[in-house]
Amino acid sequence: MKVKVGDNVKIIAGKDRGKEGKVIRTLKNENKVVVEGINMNKKHSKPTNNNDKGGIFDIEAPIHVSNVKVVTASKTAKKSEKTTVKEKNKVEKEEKPAKKTTKKASK
Repeated sequence: MKVKVGDNVKIIAGKDRGKEGKVIRTLKNENKVVVEGINMNKKHSKPTNNNDKGGIFDIEAPIHVSNVKVVTASKTAKKSEKTTVKEKNKVEKEEKPAKKTTKKASK
């Protein structure tokens, strides 16, 4: 999957087409991603020991990765700044100081 957590994505298919959001979670086995504020579903819950009040909550549901397009990648997803061998050689040649040539005085 080319989509990673933290990427800003645009929805290209489905009921939320055209909206943009940030990837919260990726489900690699299912090829799905959870995007912040996209594909909201209602979750009904009863009061429990952990949740004193029951009610209806809005949660983000997963959306298939094929319906998502990466707009801007996160810092971790960006290409690392590796240079090719040719670029390294150019940099090395530019950084090397020119050799000093001194003429020996003859007597």
